[in-house]
Amino acid sequence: MTNMKKLGLSALAGSLVAFSANAAELSVSGGVELTYVDTGGNKGNEVTGNSYGANSSVTLSGSGDVGFGTVSMTRTLSDTNAGWGSSFQTLDMGDMGVLSFDSTGGALVGIKANDDLLPTAYEEAWTGVSGSGVSGVGSTNVIGYRNSFGMFSVSAGYSQLGTANGESASSGAGAHGSVTDIYVSVSPIDGLSIGAGHAENTSTDVSTTSTDTQQFVAQAVYSAGPASFGYRVAEDNKGAASTASRSVEAMSIAFNVNDNFAISYGVQDTEKEAISTTAAVTEEVTGISAAYTSGAASVRVNHSKADNDNGVTGVDDETTEVSLVLSF
Repeated sequence: MTNMKKLGLSALAGSLVAFSANAAELSVSGGVELTYVDTGGNKGNEVTGNSYGANSSVTLSGSGDVGFGTVSMTRTLSDTNAGWGSSFQTLDMGDMGVLSFDSTGGALVGIKANDDLLPTAYEEAWTGVSGSGVSGVGSTNVIGYRNSFGMFSVSAGYSQLGTANGESASSGAGAHGSVTDIYVSVSPIDGLSIGAGHAENTSTDVSTTSTDTQQFVAQAVYSAGPASFGYRVAEDNKGAASTASRSVEAMSIAFNVNDNFAISYGVQDTEKEAISTTAAVTEEVTGISAAYTSGAASVRVNHSKADNDNGVTGVDDETTEVSLVLSF
Protein backbone atom coordinates (compact mmCIF):
# COMPACT_ATOMS: atom_id res chain seq x y z
CA MET A 1 0.00 0.00 0.00
CA THR A 2 1.18 3.56 -0.64
CA ASN A 3 0.71 6.32 1.88
CA MET A 4 -2.11 8.78 1.28
CA LYS A 5 -0.34 11.45 3.30
CA LYS A 6 1.84 11.87 6.38
CA LEU A 7 0.95 13.85 9.44
CA GLY A 8 3.58 15.31 11.80
CA LEU A 9 2.91 14.65 15.45
CA SER A 10 4.59 14.75 18.83
CA ALA A 11 3.97 11.70 21.01
CA LEU A 12 5.06 10.01 24.20
CA ALA A 13 5.93 6.34 24.04
CA GLY A 14 3.38 5.77 26.83
CA SER A 15 3.43 2.31 28.35
CA LEU A 16 6.79 1.59 26.68
CA VAL A 17 8.38 4.10 29.11
CA ALA A 18 9.74 7.05 27.18
CA PHE A 19 10.40 10.18 29.21
CA SER A 20 10.49 12.84 26.53
CA ALA A 21 8.36 13.71 23.53
CA ASN A 22 9.81 12.87 20.12
CA ALA A 23 8.83 13.96 16.66
CA ALA A 24 7.31 11.15 14.60
CA GLU A 25 5.31 10.62 11.43
CA LEU A 26 1.91 8.99 11.27
CA SER A 27 1.23 7.28 7.95
CA VAL A 28 -2.28 6.68 6.63
CA SER A 29 -3.05 3.93 4.13
CA GLY A 30 -6.22 2.18 3.05
CA GLY A 31 -7.89 -0.34 0.85
CA VAL A 32 -11.23 -1.50 -0.53
CA GLU A 33 -12.32 -5.11 -1.07
CA LEU A 34 -15.34 -6.25 -3.07
CA THR A 35 -16.39 -9.88 -2.65
CA TYR A 36 -18.73 -12.52 -3.98
CA VAL A 37 -19.36 -15.52 -1.70
CA ASP A 38 -21.38 -18.65 -2.36
CA THR A 39 -21.80 -21.71 -0.14
CA GLY A 40 -23.09 -25.22 -0.72
CA GLY A 41 -23.11 -28.76 0.65
CA ASN A 42 -25.74 -30.23 2.98
CA LYS A 43 -24.69 -28.35 6.12
CA GLY A 44 -27.60 -25.93 5.79
CA ASN A 45 -25.60 -22.70 5.70
CA GLU A 46 -26.23 -21.80 2.06
CA VAL A 47 -26.27 -18.12 1.12
CA THR A 48 -29.91 -17.24 0.49
CA GLY A 49 -29.60 -13.45 0.46
CA ASN A 50 -27.14 -11.10 -1.19
CA SER A 51 -23.90 -12.84 -2.20
CA TYR A 52 -22.07 -9.57 -2.81
CA GLY A 53 -20.31 -7.46 -0.20
CA ALA A 54 -17.72 -4.75 0.31
CA ASN A 55 -15.34 -3.71 3.05
CA SER A 56 -12.95 -0.79 3.35
CA SER A 57 -10.19 -0.22 5.90
CA VAL A 58 -7.91 2.60 7.01
CA THR A 59 -4.60 1.87 8.75
CA LEU A 60 -2.69 4.36 10.90
CA SER A 61 0.96 3.52 11.57
CA GLY A 62 3.89 5.41 13.02
CA SER A 63 7.28 4.89 14.63
CA GLY A 64 9.88 6.83 16.59
CA ASP A 65 13.28 6.39 18.26
CA VAL A 66 13.10 6.26 22.07
CA GLY A 67 16.85 5.90 22.68
CA PHE A 68 17.02 2.17 23.38
CA GLY A 69 14.94 1.08 20.41
CA THR A 70 12.28 2.03 17.91
CA VAL A 71 8.65 2.11 18.99
CA SER A 72 6.04 1.38 16.32
CA MET A 73 2.25 1.44 16.55
CA THR A 74 -0.49 0.25 14.20
CA ARG A 75 -4.24 0.88 14.37
CA THR A 76 -6.75 -0.30 11.75
CA LEU A 77 -10.38 0.72 11.30
CA SER A 78 -12.72 -1.19 8.98
CA ASP A 79 -16.40 -1.33 8.08
CA THR A 80 -16.85 -4.64 9.89
CA ASN A 81 -15.48 -3.53 13.29
CA ALA A 82 -17.18 -1.29 15.83
CA GLY A 83 -13.77 -0.30 17.23
CA TRP A 84 -10.21 -0.95 16.17
CA GLY A 85 -10.00 -4.00 13.92
CA SER A 86 -6.37 -4.34 14.95
CA SER A 87 -4.34 -2.49 17.55
CA PHE A 88 -0.75 -3.33 18.48
CA GLN A 89 2.62 -1.82 19.30
CA THR A 90 6.22 -3.04 19.15
CA LEU A 91 9.63 -2.08 20.53
CA ASP A 92 12.45 -3.07 18.14
CA MET A 93 15.72 -3.32 20.11
CA GLY A 94 17.90 -4.46 17.20
CA ASP A 95 19.99 -7.55 18.04
CA MET A 96 18.12 -7.87 21.35
CA GLY A 97 14.89 -8.66 19.50
CA VAL A 98 11.40 -7.20 19.28
CA LEU A 99 9.00 -6.83 22.22
CA SER A 100 5.32 -6.44 21.41
CA PHE A 101 1.93 -5.92 22.99
CA ASP A 102 -0.98 -7.05 20.83
CA SER A 103 -4.16 -5.38 22.07
CA THR A 104 -6.32 -7.02 19.42
CA GLY A 105 -6.10 -8.53 15.96
CA GLY A 106 -2.34 -8.40 15.35
CA ALA A 107 -1.49 -12.12 15.57
CA LEU A 108 2.16 -11.21 16.04
CA VAL A 109 3.80 -14.18 17.77
CA GLY A 110 3.74 -17.89 18.58
CA ILE A 111 1.48 -20.47 16.95
CA LYS A 112 -1.16 -17.80 16.26
CA ALA A 113 1.25 -16.10 13.83
CA ASN A 114 2.46 -19.43 12.41
CA ASP A 115 -0.56 -21.75 12.56
CA ASP A 116 -0.48 -22.57 8.82
CA LEU A 117 2.45 -21.47 6.65
CA LEU A 118 1.76 -23.80 3.73
CA PRO A 119 2.17 -22.04 0.37
CA THR A 120 -1.01 -20.68 -1.20
CA ALA A 121 -1.96 -18.26 -3.95
CA TYR A 122 -4.73 -16.72 -1.84
CA GLU A 123 -6.39 -18.56 1.06
CA GLU A 124 -5.59 -21.71 3.04
CA ALA A 125 -7.34 -24.89 1.88
CA TRP A 126 -9.64 -24.86 4.94
CA THR A 127 -10.87 -21.26 4.56
CA GLY A 128 -14.62 -20.93 4.96
CA VAL A 129 -15.25 -24.59 5.78
CA SER A 130 -12.89 -25.53 8.64
CA GLY A 131 -9.89 -24.20 10.58
CA SER A 132 -6.15 -24.66 11.06
CA GLY A 133 -6.72 -26.87 14.11
CA VAL A 134 -4.63 -24.74 16.51
CA SER A 135 -5.09 -21.25 17.95
CA GLY A 136 -2.09 -20.70 20.22
CA VAL A 137 -1.83 -17.60 22.38
CA GLY A 138 -4.32 -15.65 20.27
CA SER A 139 -4.17 -11.93 19.54
CA THR A 140 -5.87 -10.19 22.48
CA ASN A 141 -3.72 -8.62 25.23
CA VAL A 142 -0.69 -10.71 24.30
CA ILE A 143 2.84 -9.91 25.47
CA GLY A 144 5.22 -11.09 22.75
CA TYR A 145 8.88 -11.47 21.87
CA ARG A 146 10.59 -12.47 18.65
CA ASN A 147 14.18 -12.60 17.45
CA SER A 148 16.52 -14.29 14.97
CA PHE A 149 19.82 -16.01 15.72
CA GLY A 150 21.59 -16.92 12.51
CA MET A 151 19.45 -19.52 10.75
CA PHE A 152 17.09 -19.81 13.75
CA SER A 153 14.05 -17.67 14.62
CA VAL A 154 12.09 -17.62 17.88
CA SER A 155 8.59 -16.24 18.44
CA ALA A 156 6.87 -16.46 21.86
CA GLY A 157 3.81 -15.04 23.57
CA TYR A 158 2.01 -14.94 26.93
CA SER A 159 -1.57 -13.96 27.74
CA GLN A 160 -3.69 -14.08 30.88
CA LEU A 161 -7.29 -15.25 30.64
CA GLY A 162 -10.35 -14.46 32.72
CA THR A 163 -11.41 -18.04 33.37
CA ALA A 164 -10.96 -19.66 36.80
CA ASN A 165 -8.60 -22.62 37.03
CA GLY A 166 -7.22 -24.92 39.67
CA GLU A 167 -3.66 -23.64 39.43
CA SER A 168 -4.41 -20.03 40.34
CA ALA A 169 -7.05 -20.99 42.91
CA SER A 170 -4.58 -23.17 44.85
CA SER A 171 -1.76 -20.64 44.62
CA GLY A 172 -3.91 -17.73 45.75
CA ALA A 173 -2.97 -15.76 42.67
CA GLY A 174 -6.56 -15.00 41.74
CA ALA A 175 -9.10 -16.56 39.41
CA HIS A 176 -7.53 -16.65 35.98
CA GLY A 177 -5.74 -18.94 33.58
CA SER A 178 -3.04 -18.18 31.05
CA VAL A 179 -1.67 -19.23 27.68
CA THR A 180 2.04 -19.65 26.93
CA ASP A 181 3.13 -20.16 23.35
CA ILE A 182 6.47 -20.57 21.55
CA TYR A 183 7.35 -21.22 17.91
CA VAL A 184 10.88 -21.95 16.63
CA SER A 185 11.92 -22.15 12.98
CA VAL A 186 15.14 -22.83 11.09
CA SER A 187 16.26 -22.24 7.49
CA PRO A 188 19.18 -24.66 6.98
CA ILE A 189 19.43 -24.14 3.21
CA ASP A 190 18.11 -21.67 0.66
CA GLY A 191 14.43 -22.22 -0.02
CA LEU A 192 13.77 -24.52 2.98
CA SER A 193 12.06 -23.48 6.21
CA ILE A 194 11.22 -25.89 9.05
CA GLY A 195 9.32 -24.85 12.17
CA ALA A 196 7.53 -26.22 15.23
CA GLY A 197 5.49 -24.68 18.02
CA HIS A 198 3.80 -25.58 21.32
CA ALA A 199 1.08 -23.79 23.29
CA GLU A 200 -0.41 -24.54 26.71
CA ASN A 201 -3.70 -23.19 28.05
CA THR A 202 -4.14 -23.53 31.82
CA SER A 203 -7.71 -22.20 31.91
CA THR A 204 -9.07 -25.67 31.10
CA ASP A 205 -7.52 -27.16 34.26
CA VAL A 206 -10.49 -26.62 36.57
CA SER A 207 -10.94 -29.99 38.32
CA THR A 208 -9.46 -33.43 38.84
CA THR A 209 -11.13 -34.55 35.59
CA SER A 210 -9.44 -31.97 33.38
CA THR A 211 -5.92 -30.89 32.46
CA ASP A 212 -4.24 -28.09 30.53
CA THR A 213 -5.06 -27.91 26.83
CA GLN A 214 -1.92 -28.63 24.78
CA GLN A 215 -1.45 -27.60 21.14
CA PHE A 216 1.37 -28.53 18.78
CA VAL A 217 2.21 -27.69 15.17
CA ALA A 218 5.14 -28.59 12.89
CA GLN A 219 5.61 -27.72 9.24
CA ALA A 220 8.14 -27.58 6.44
CA VAL A 221 8.04 -25.44 3.28
CA TYR A 222 10.43 -25.72 0.34
CA SER A 223 10.56 -23.31 -2.61
CA ALA A 224 12.43 -23.92 -5.84
CA GLY A 225 12.03 -21.46 -8.69
CA PRO A 226 8.32 -20.77 -9.32
CA ALA A 227 7.08 -23.75 -7.25
CA SER A 228 6.59 -24.12 -3.47
CA PHE A 229 5.69 -27.26 -1.52
CA GLY A 230 4.56 -27.60 2.09
CA TYR A 231 3.72 -30.28 4.66
CA ARG A 232 2.13 -29.71 8.07
CA VAL A 233 0.97 -31.66 11.13
CA ALA A 234 -0.84 -30.34 14.20
CA GLU A 235 -2.54 -31.55 17.37
CA ASP A 236 -5.09 -30.02 19.72
CA ASN A 237 -5.27 -32.10 22.90
CA LYS A 238 -8.27 -30.87 24.87
CA GLY A 239 -7.96 -30.58 28.63
CA ALA A 240 -11.67 -30.98 29.37
CA ALA A 241 -12.96 -34.47 30.09
CA SER A 242 -15.08 -36.15 27.37
CA THR A 243 -13.98 -33.56 24.79
CA ALA A 244 -12.46 -34.97 21.61
CA SER A 245 -8.91 -34.02 20.74
CA ARG A 246 -7.96 -33.54 17.08
CA SER A 247 -4.95 -34.29 14.91
CA VAL A 248 -4.25 -32.59 11.58
CA GLU A 249 -2.23 -33.53 8.51
CA ALA A 250 -2.04 -31.15 5.54
CA MET A 251 -0.02 -30.38 2.43
CA SER A 252 -0.12 -27.92 -0.45
CA ILE A 253 1.62 -26.84 -3.64
CA ALA A 254 1.72 -23.34 -5.15
CA PHE A 255 3.02 -22.25 -8.53
CA ASN A 256 3.83 -18.76 -9.82
CA VAL A 257 2.83 -18.89 -13.47
CA ASN A 258 4.40 -15.47 -13.99
CA ASP A 259 5.07 -12.29 -11.99
CA ASN A 260 1.34 -11.52 -11.85
CA PHE A 261 -0.48 -14.86 -11.69
CA ALA A 262 -0.29 -17.67 -9.11
CA ILE A 263 -2.30 -20.84 -8.40
CA SER A 264 -2.31 -23.33 -5.51
CA TYR A 265 -3.91 -26.57 -4.34
CA GLY A 266 -4.09 -27.91 -0.80
CA VAL A 267 -5.57 -30.76 1.25
CA GLN A 268 -6.12 -31.17 4.99
CA ASP A 269 -7.32 -34.17 7.02
CA THR A 270 -8.45 -33.57 10.60
CA GLU A 271 -9.18 -36.63 12.74
CA LYS A 272 -11.58 -36.20 15.65
CA GLU A 273 -10.59 -38.86 18.15
CA ALA A 274 -12.90 -41.60 19.40
CA ILE A 275 -14.55 -41.09 22.80
CA SER A 276 -16.26 -43.98 24.58
CA THR A 277 -18.71 -45.47 22.03
CA THR A 278 -18.30 -42.59 19.55
CA ALA A 279 -16.02 -43.62 16.70
CA ALA A 280 -13.24 -41.48 15.30
CA VAL A 281 -14.19 -39.34 12.29
CA THR A 282 -11.87 -37.70 9.75
CA GLU A 283 -12.79 -34.39 8.14
CA GLU A 284 -11.36 -34.18 4.60
CA VAL A 285 -10.77 -30.70 3.16
CA THR A 286 -9.61 -29.67 -0.31
CA GLY A 287 -8.99 -26.15 -1.54
CA ILE A 288 -7.85 -24.42 -4.71
CA SER A 289 -6.83 -20.75 -5.00
CA ALA A 290 -5.73 -18.35 -7.71
CA ALA A 291 -4.63 -14.72 -7.67
CA TYR A 292 -3.84 -12.14 -10.34
CA THR A 293 -2.17 -8.86 -9.37
CA SER A 294 -1.64 -5.76 -11.47
CA GLY A 295 -0.26 -2.74 -9.67
CA ALA A 296 -2.44 -1.95 -6.65
CA ALA A 297 -5.31 -4.17 -7.85
CA SER A 298 -5.72 -7.90 -7.17
CA VAL A 299 -8.34 -10.40 -8.28
CA ARG A 300 -8.42 -13.53 -6.10
CA VAL A 301 -10.49 -16.73 -6.16
CA ASN A 302 -10.78 -19.54 -3.61
CA HIS A 303 -12.90 -22.70 -3.55
CA SER A 304 -12.87 -24.98 -0.50
CA LYS A 305 -14.80 -28.17 0.23
CA ALA A 306 -15.09 -30.25 3.43
CA ASP A 307 -16.41 -33.81 3.78
CA ASN A 308 -17.47 -34.88 7.30
CA ASP A 309 -17.35 -31.22 8.23
CA ASN A 310 -16.25 -30.52 11.83
CA GLY A 311 -15.99 -34.26 12.47
CA VAL A 312 -19.67 -35.02 11.77
CA THR A 313 -20.17 -38.01 9.48
CA GLY A 314 -22.10 -37.25 6.29
CA VAL A 315 -22.09 -33.45 6.70
CA ASP A 316 -20.52 -31.59 3.77
CA ASP A 317 -19.65 -27.91 3.40
CA GLU A 318 -18.50 -25.89 0.41
CA THR A 319 -17.45 -22.24 -0.08
CA THR A 320 -16.49 -20.19 -3.13
CA GLU A 321 -15.12 -16.65 -2.79
CA VAL A 322 -14.17 -14.13 -5.46
CA SER A 323 -12.38 -11.00 -4.23
CA LEU A 324 -11.29 -7.73 -5.84
CA VAL A 325 -8.86 -5.67 -3.75
CA LEU A 326 -7.87 -2.07 -4.49
CA SER A 327 -5.12 -0.61 -2.28
CA PHE A 328 -4.21 3.05 -1.90
